[in-house]
Amino acid sequence: MNRIRLVATATALAAASLGALLPCSAYADDAPSPCTSLKRIVAAAPGGLASLTPDDGKGVAQPYGDDAQCSASRGSYQCTWTPHHDAGSNADALQAVAADVASCLPDATHDQNSPGRQHFYLGAKGKRTDITLTPTGANKLRLVVSGK
Repeated sequence: MNRIRLVATATALAAASLGALLPCSAYADDAPSPCTSLKRIVAAAPGGLASLTPDDGKGVAQPYGDDAQCSASRGSYQCTWTPHHDAGSNADALQAVAADVASCLPDATHDQNSPGRQHFYLGAKGKRTDITLTPTGANKLRLVVSGK
């Protein structure tokens, strides 16, 4: 019986020691998802966009770029970022983000689909939320969510 306790205690101590030695790891699940971020931003529109923080939109960009700079104003929320090199061209990255918008917001109408601009809208006139994706400069993308 003592031998079993000794083995159990040694195993528990070894596991605890190993856990203490391992660095804390970040997992893919720790990053905000594009859907969570998009839904949070759209839920704030049209009147509450100014209440959003710069971090609220970073989840939209994170699958494609790490340097998202986001800002909020009374009428819009925007993020600009540089796509990863493995995301392909700006047009490819633009299409990928547009696919996220379409899948995360199935009620959105996708009324413009071109290599230079992706546009979606939600809601009726007068309370419409616009979502626009465009390339900016040679290697950046911009997301703008605005409410009317």
